[in-house]
Amino acid sequence: MALEEYKKKRDFAKTPEPAGEVRETGQHRFVVQKHQASHLHYDFRLEMDGVLKSWAVPKGPPEEANVRRLAVQVEDHPVDYIDFAGTIAEGYGAGTVEIWDHGTYDLQERAEGRLAFTLHGERLHGEYVLVHTRSRDWLLMKRAHPGQSGIRG
Repeated sequence: MALEEYKKKRDFAKTPEPAGEVRETGQHRFVVQKHQASHLHYDFRLEMDGVLKSWAVPKGPPEEANVRRLAVQVEDHPVDYIDFAGTIAEGYGAGTVEIWDHGTYDLQERAEGRLAFTLHGERLHGEYVLVHTRSRDWLLMKRAHPGQSGIRG
Protein backbone atom coordinates (compact mmCIF):
# COMPACT_ATOMS: atom_id res chain seq x y z
CA MET A 1 0.00 0.00 0.00
CA ALA A 2 1.09 3.58 -0.47
CA LEU A 3 0.01 6.90 0.99
CA GLU A 4 -2.47 7.63 -1.82
CA GLU A 5 -5.21 5.69 -0.02
CA TYR A 6 -4.38 7.42 3.27
CA LYS A 7 -4.59 10.87 1.67
CA LYS A 8 -7.73 10.07 -0.31
CA LYS A 9 -9.64 9.26 2.91
CA ARG A 10 -8.77 12.53 4.70
CA ASP A 11 -9.45 16.24 4.42
CA PHE A 12 -6.29 17.81 5.83
CA ALA A 13 -8.03 21.18 6.22
CA LYS A 14 -10.24 19.53 8.86
CA THR A 15 -8.03 16.90 10.52
CA PRO A 16 -4.93 17.43 12.67
CA GLU A 17 -3.43 14.24 11.24
CA PRO A 18 -0.15 14.75 9.35
CA ALA A 19 -0.30 14.59 5.55
CA GLY A 20 3.29 13.36 5.33
CA GLU A 21 5.23 11.78 2.52
CA VAL A 22 7.02 8.47 2.04
CA ARG A 23 10.24 9.02 3.98
CA GLU A 24 13.00 6.58 4.88
CA THR A 25 14.47 7.36 8.30
CA GLY A 26 16.70 4.31 8.72
CA GLN A 27 14.95 3.57 12.00
CA HIS A 28 12.88 0.58 13.08
CA ARG A 29 10.23 2.13 15.30
CA PHE A 30 6.75 1.00 16.22
CA VAL A 31 3.76 2.64 17.83
CA VAL A 32 0.45 1.40 19.20
CA GLN A 33 -2.26 4.04 19.22
CA LYS A 34 -5.43 3.55 21.23
CA HIS A 35 -8.19 4.85 18.96
CA GLN A 36 -11.66 5.56 20.33
CA ALA A 37 -13.54 5.87 17.05
CA SER A 38 -16.96 4.34 16.33
CA HIS A 39 -15.49 1.30 18.13
CA LEU A 40 -12.47 1.21 20.44
CA HIS A 41 -9.48 -0.45 18.79
CA TYR A 42 -5.71 -0.26 18.78
CA ASP A 43 -3.67 0.69 15.73
CA PHE A 44 -0.41 -1.26 15.55
CA ARG A 45 2.15 0.38 13.27
CA LEU A 46 5.64 -0.68 12.16
CA GLU A 47 7.98 1.78 10.44
CA MET A 48 8.97 0.03 7.23
CA ASP A 49 9.60 1.03 3.58
CA GLY A 50 9.33 4.75 4.37
CA VAL A 51 5.80 4.47 5.84
CA LEU A 52 4.03 3.01 8.85
CA LYS A 53 2.61 -0.39 7.92
CA SER A 54 -0.63 -0.48 9.90
CA TRP A 55 -3.08 -2.96 11.40
CA ALA A 56 -6.23 -2.33 13.45
CA VAL A 57 -6.28 -4.69 16.42
CA PRO A 58 -9.77 -4.65 17.99
CA LYS A 59 -8.78 -6.20 21.34
CA GLY A 60 -5.31 -4.67 21.49
CA PRO A 61 -1.96 -6.35 20.98
CA PRO A 62 -1.25 -9.34 23.24
CA GLU A 63 0.98 -8.69 26.22
CA GLU A 64 1.20 -12.38 27.14
CA ALA A 65 2.47 -15.33 25.12
CA ASN A 66 0.11 -17.77 23.43
CA VAL A 67 -2.58 -15.13 22.81
CA ARG A 68 -3.71 -14.57 19.22
CA ARG A 69 -5.37 -11.34 18.22
CA LEU A 70 -7.15 -10.44 15.01
CA ALA A 71 -5.25 -7.72 13.12
CA VAL A 72 -6.90 -6.12 10.09
CA GLN A 73 -4.42 -4.48 7.76
CA VAL A 74 -5.35 -0.88 6.94
CA GLU A 75 -3.78 1.72 4.70
CA ASP A 76 -0.16 2.73 5.21
CA HIS A 77 0.31 5.90 7.25
CA PRO A 78 3.10 8.49 6.93
CA VAL A 79 6.08 8.11 9.26
CA ASP A 80 5.12 11.46 10.84
CA TYR A 81 2.02 9.73 12.25
CA ILE A 82 4.23 7.88 14.75
CA ASP A 83 3.91 10.78 17.22
CA PHE A 84 0.26 11.61 16.51
CA ALA A 85 -2.19 11.92 19.38
CA GLY A 86 -5.32 14.06 19.36
CA THR A 87 -8.91 14.26 18.26
CA ILE A 88 -9.90 13.53 14.68
CA ALA A 89 -12.93 15.56 13.57
CA GLU A 90 -16.07 14.02 12.06
CA GLY A 91 -15.33 11.99 8.97
CA TYR A 92 -13.02 9.06 8.41
CA GLY A 93 -11.55 7.79 11.69
CA ALA A 94 -13.27 10.40 13.86
CA GLY A 95 -12.45 10.07 17.54
CA THR A 96 -9.64 10.32 20.05
CA VAL A 97 -6.18 8.87 19.45
CA GLU A 98 -3.62 8.40 22.20
CA ILE A 99 -0.23 6.72 22.19
CA TRP A 100 -0.57 3.48 24.15
CA ASP A 101 2.96 2.19 23.54
CA HIS A 102 5.99 2.95 21.40
CA GLY A 103 9.56 1.83 20.93
CA THR A 104 11.80 0.07 18.47
CA TYR A 105 11.79 -3.36 16.88
CA ASP A 106 14.25 -5.82 15.38
CA LEU A 107 12.99 -7.57 12.26
CA GLN A 108 13.73 -11.32 12.26
CA GLU A 109 11.73 -12.41 9.21
CA ARG A 110 9.88 -10.77 6.37
CA ALA A 111 8.26 -13.20 4.00
CA GLU A 112 5.05 -13.23 1.99
CA GLY A 113 2.27 -13.18 4.57
CA ARG A 114 4.56 -13.29 7.60
CA LEU A 115 6.50 -10.81 9.72
CA ALA A 116 8.48 -11.85 12.79
CA PHE A 117 10.03 -9.21 15.04
CA THR A 118 11.14 -8.39 18.56
CA LEU A 119 9.51 -5.37 20.19
CA HIS A 120 11.34 -3.10 22.62
CA GLY A 121 8.56 -0.92 24.00
CA GLU A 122 7.39 0.36 27.33
CA ARG A 123 4.52 -2.15 27.49
CA LEU A 124 5.24 -4.57 24.69
CA HIS A 125 8.52 -6.43 24.62
CA GLY A 126 9.54 -9.78 23.30
CA GLU A 127 9.09 -11.78 20.12
CA TYR A 128 5.97 -11.28 18.03
CA VAL A 129 4.71 -12.56 14.72
CA LEU A 130 2.09 -11.28 12.26
CA VAL A 131 0.69 -14.03 10.05
CA HIS A 132 -1.66 -13.50 7.12
CA THR A 133 -4.67 -15.82 7.24
CA ARG A 134 -6.60 -17.28 4.31
CA SER A 135 -8.94 -14.33 4.51
CA ARG A 136 -7.48 -10.84 4.14
CA ASP A 137 -6.95 -10.63 7.90
CA TRP A 138 -3.85 -11.23 9.97
CA LEU A 139 -3.15 -12.67 13.41
CA LEU A 140 -0.82 -10.89 15.82
CA MET A 141 0.77 -13.24 18.34
CA LYS A 142 3.36 -13.00 21.07
CA ARG A 143 5.74 -15.94 21.07
CA ALA A 144 6.58 -17.86 24.23
CA HIS A 145 10.06 -17.41 25.63
CA PRO A 146 12.54 -20.19 24.78
CA GLY A 147 11.97 -23.21 26.96
CA GLN A 148 8.23 -22.54 27.34
CA SER A 149 5.55 -24.33 25.41
CA GLY A 150 3.51 -22.16 23.15
CA ILE A 151 3.34 -20.54 19.74
CA ARG A 152 6.22 -21.40 17.50
CA GLY A 153 4.47 -19.62 14.56
